[in-house]
Amino acid sequence: MAPPRPTNRRNSVPLADLISRALGPALARQGFGEADLILHWEDIVGARLAQWSEPIKLQWPPRGPRRAPDAGAEPATLVVRVEGAFALELQHLAPIIGERINAHLGWRCVGRLALRQGPIERFRRPSRKPAAPGPAARAAAARAVEGIADPDLRDALARLGAGVLATRIG
Repeated sequence: MAPPRPTNRRNSVPLADLISRALGPALARQGFGEADLILHWEDIVGARLAQWSEPIKLQWPPRGPRRAPDAGAEPATLVVRVEGAFALELQHLAPIIGERINAHLGWRCVGRLALRQGPIERFRRPSRKPAAPGPAARAAAARAVEGIADPDLRDALARLGAGVLATRIG
């Protein structure tokens, strides 16, 4: 890998150069020569496909005396984690995705996709607990359920109504 290139008089280095040096060994263990495929997955496959899939590793075919000397290098298999039933759609789009990946990389790197079903962690955001309903929402919900005779049902509906009204009232 080439040393980072200075961009100004203070010898500052672009962040991309530092990231590729830091992530390089970890990505190499997964078969990736560079971080480009992982970092640009959404650009390559589109936002909709990237939401439900992520590249895990590149599996390169074994190198050895079994191959003919004049044969070109065999492409790798890209292992992609896919969430839920979306694997069927990704399976149908595999040839197109392979073409997009190879066009992005500039050479025939990926020959096929292998799909593994599992949860996608890239786009998970911690869920926020909704705020407790304020006094205005609780009072409006209590007024709406005044005519209900069963106290348990009335309380349950008041809590539900307060939660709904809290999103509208604020």
